[in-house]
Amino acid sequence: MTSRGSDAPEELKLYVKAPKVYPRETEGRFSRLRVLAAWVLLGLFYVLPWINLGGTQIVLFDLPAREFHVFGLTFWPQDFFMLALLLAMAALTLFFFTALAGRLWCGYACPQTVWTEVFLWMERTVEGPRNKRIRLDDGPWTADKVRKKATKQFLYITFSLWTGITFVGFFTPIRELVPSLITFSAGGWEVFWTLFYGFATYGNAGYLREQVCKYMCPYARFQSAMFDDDSLIISYDRDRGEPRGKRRKDADKEALGLGDCIECQGCVQVCPTGIDIRDGLQIECIACAACIDVCDQVMDRMGYPRGLIRYTTENALTGRPTRILRPRIFIYAAVLLALTALFGLVLTGREAIHVDVLRDRTALYRLAGPDIENPFALKITNRTEQVQSLTVSASGLDGLRVVTPAGPIEVPPGEVVNRPLTLAVPVDRVGPGMQAIEVRLAAQGEDAPQTTAETRFFVPSGR
Repeated sequence: MTSRGSDAPEELKLYVKAPKVYPRETEGRFSRLRVLAAWVLLGLFYVLPWINLGGTQIVLFDLPAREFHVFGLTFWPQDFFMLALLLAMAALTLFFFTALAGRLWCGYACPQTVWTEVFLWMERTVEGPRNKRIRLDDGPWTADKVRKKATKQFLYITFSLWTGITFVGFFTPIRELVPSLITFSAGGWEVFWTLFYGFATYGNAGYLREQVCKYMCPYARFQSAMFDDDSLIISYDRDRGEPRGKRRKDADKEALGLGDCIECQGCVQVCPTGIDIRDGLQIECIACAACIDVCDQVMDRMGYPRGLIRYTTENALTGRPTRILRPRIFIYAAVLLALTALFGLVLTGREAIHVDVLRDRTALYRLAGPDIENPFALKITNRTEQVQSLTVSASGLDGLRVVTPAGPIEVPPGEVVNRPLTLAVPVDRVGPGMQAIEVRLAAQGEDAPQTTAETRFFVPSGR
């Protein structure tokens, strides 16, 4: 491509490589809160697989056995609707906190943010603070640079592999997985997912970092649908900070015609996504509040009030009334509480043995000598971890008895079995019509599980 009035070729770049972001470390109340959240979340992730309860890993998603163990509770594929409730609760929780205080999830609990913090900590430990890291990357390759880069890569790869092992340990018992990996006897799928998740951790947290938040995460794109002018967001107070300008600590800012912003670039240097919060709300902002901490420190040194960058609302910045607790917040909270209560009721009311009695569609009844028989189908769900031997009985009519099955029904743990059921009653002991009855399944023993189901026995008229 050539420029006008010149024969010299002009190169037009359609893509410019994003510069590497070197976040500066900062301290403050929000930074301490973020570190605490990271410790708690990483502790849960890396420690939980090693805790056993009653001989079973406390959190284990055993896909081959179709068993899901969570804090002493066992769930089966038949409990899938409970997963739907949990997903709905998670979505509403996200809506609630986003409408209330912006991207708290991104800044404090998102796995991308948490693991990136760990990789940044390793990078700072090996290569030093921000300025040293920049000089190291820009400088020539020396023995010291090779040593530091190799040490960092060793830490990156080791931590990533251990993360991959821990992730797979939630699906394969980790006390069996680790020895099998060490002795090279692990299955192909375990090895594949260990390497895959380890590589994903290495790439996303070690190199992509803020690029995931900027270009890959969809949350930044639809967050505006959950914000309004009363949502708490991290904002720069333009009226107070402008015009910006450098000055000495003892300078009279009014005489210089300057605002409180001293153009120190601290808020830009600590931002993990490399944005300037003074340009206004941006989709790249993950609400980590590092810019608040560093700005407050600068304000303290200058003797100015804190809060040049702070949590506030668009209405507050423009002098309009602000309502943090508004109808949408109460609606989200009410629906979330309702779903939580429903989940609790479903969880506590879950039967160890469940049965559905389905009427046979091929025949409503049949005559068998002095008896009238009704065919049914039993659909039995065993939600325990033991084989259940269930005896079937029926009540509700005089002389009602079970013809088939003749003996107990064996139901494996976590399985659903279908068995035919035939009930009979003497003709001379029942009137015509649909008669309410109850079918009961009970295991042996005093505290053994049992369940009942209601259905109807059909007696024809004019028999």
